[in-house]
Formats: sequence, structure tokens, C-alpha cells
Amino acid sequence: MKNLRKPFPVLQQNLYFNTAASGLLPEKVFDFRQEHDLDFLVMASILKEKQGKMLTAVREAVGDFFNCAPNRVALVPNYSFGFNTLLEGIDKSKMVLLLEGDYPSINWAVTSRDFPVQFAAIDENIEKNIEEAFQKQQPDLFAFSLVQYISGIKLSVKFLKDLKQKYPDTLFVADGTQYCGTEIFDFDASGLDVVIASGYKWLNAGYGNAFMLFNNEAAHKIAPKTSGFNSLQGKYKAHEGNFIGKFEPGHQDTLNFGSLRVALNFLKEVGMELVEERVKNFSALAKKEFEKLNLLEKMVAEREEHSSIFNIKGDDKMFQYLRSKDVVCSQRGTGIRLSFHYFNTEEEMEILFKILRDYLKK
Repeated sequence: MKNLRKPFPVLQQNLYFNTAASGLLPEKVFDFRQEHDLDFLVMASILKEKQGKMLTAVREAVGDFFNCAPNRVALVPNYSFGFNTLLEGIDKSKMVLLLEGDYPSINWAVTSRDFPVQFAAIDENIEKNIEEAFQKQQPDLFAFSLVQYISGIKLSVKFLKDLKQKYPDTLFVADGTQYCGTEIFDFDASGLDVVIASGYKWLNAGYGNAFMLFNNEAAHKIAPKTSGFNSLQGKYKAHEGNFIGKFEPGHQDTLNFGSLRVALNFLKEVGMELVEERVKNFSALAKKEFEKLNLLEKMVAEREEHSSIFNIKGDDKMFQYLRSKDVVCSQRGTGIRLSFHYFNTEEEMEILFKILRDYLKK
């Protein structure tokens, strides 16, 4: 247990239940970042000469971690950059299906353009709502979060794969930012067309890095207009007009993308089987206790499978009380969001539950 927590010094000072807002930086990533900038300080352009090999290694690390060929991996600075670039490659006459109240970087990016849009509701019957929306009018593009950032409601990869098989012509574009790093994910087996994820949450990779995973068919449905000198630089971007190169037009940040590679390698050392087991156990434990305390909304309480993100009923007074007890969490929507990762412990969670019980007795 100590080994899982030792790389994260902040855990010695707080009950950190806020990975859904910002993941912790492991010491190995911190060490890499210091060494990288020291190299830049003393080497300048000599370090840049190694940029191509470094970014190739990052692309290959991402592809290996999520089972996606490296020539179908694009490295982008954040989710929004990647998704907006993708949308500019979609004909504006295409119908888009969104989820009501999904992450603003998804819904705003679509609604700020001229796409015809339909919505499906996020509630305990979210899968049924999505299926009914497809039956009403099959969308050309379905853009959604795998895990909802406010409620923590999680769409199963199996449901999405089955839906994709029924509607193979629809482009499925998933935001994996609140999902990737919580369980083993096989992209090529998922049936999804595109997954985009920032690395600063559950992957613990720090800010300024994200990635896009594409299946073999995506390039035939997306025609990005973005281009730049870097669009044809590197092992996997050897020719002009290369698809992933259109998502990487300018200079790439070797500090931040290098951090992503170190973070992925660190998670492999921990073991994603262990990460998945612990995250699922914490999810079940939290759901059971929060239900006892009547802190969950109906749409979460009635679902069998849930992520490790929970939005409990609570006002600003409760939030300030939690913070006074060194509980790091966030206010989201109308409640208080708590999120649990593999480095948390059952002992920490029991302390949280006692704090909540004491507060509710007042």
C-alpha cells in the first residue's frame, strides 16, 4: 500500500478525492520534467534534434497502452484542440447527437457551429435514451463522454460496441478524459471510431498533453483542413496530406508529451489490472455508503455499474466543512463531486464517511 502512495507526496497532507478535477503528478514524471528542462538549458537546439525520436516513442507508448497502431495516434495539447480540429473536418450538414449536460468542451464546440443537433438525456436510462435517439433519426456523428464529469455516469464499452454494430455508418467520437487510466481499455476492440483524452486527470501525466486514437475508417469520414510544417515531420507522418499530421500542424511540446510517456510507463509498472480492481472496489464501496446516507441522486443510485466519480447532495456549507477537514474535492453542478483513484485507500474512505456522518448529524 505504501508503494502505491509514496510517489504522490500530496497524499501525506490531504484526503485527495479530486482526480476528476486534476490528477496528481507522480515523482517519476516530476523527475523527468526537471531533467528535460535541464537538458534544454544546457543543450538548446541540440535537444530539439532529438525531438522526432522522442515524439515517436510517445506515440508508440500511447498506441501500446491502448492497443492502437502508432500511425493512428495523434498527439495534441488538449481535448478541445483535437475535437475542434476534427469538427472542422466534418461537413456541416451532418446530424450530430449529443448528451444533454455533457462536458461543455464537447457540446459547445458542436453547437457553436452550424450542425443540426439532437440530444439524448443523461439519467438512469441513458443507454435507452441514446438508442431511442438513434431510432428517431440516425445521427452521422455521435459525440459523448465515456464518463460524465458531473454525475460520474459511465457508458459501458460493450453497449457502445453493440450500438456501433447496429449503426456502422455513424461516426462514434468519445471523450475519454474521465475514463482513460481507470481500467484496461482496448481501443481496437471497442468499436469506437475516435477516442480523444487529456492526460492530466486519471493518467497523472500533468497538463498540456492529450492524444487521439483513430480506427482505420475514421480518415475516410474526417477531412481536417489544418496543416503546417510539422504535419509531415516524423516517422509516422512521412508524406504530405498524412491524416494524423493534420492534427499536429505546429511544434510539439516534448516536455509535456514526454511526461505523458513517463506517466503511461509508470501506470504499466503499477499494473492496470490492479488499477482497475481498486477503482472498481472503491466505486462499489462509495456507492454503498453514499446510498446509506441518502446522498445520491436517483439516476446514480439506480444504476448497477458506475465510475469512481460521485456527485453527492451538498451545499456550500458542506463543501467548506469538508475542506476544513482536509478533504480535497470539487463543487460541480448542484452538489459536491468526490472521485477516487487507485492510490486512495479504504482507510481514507472510512475517514470521509465518518466526516459526512458527523456533518449530517448536526
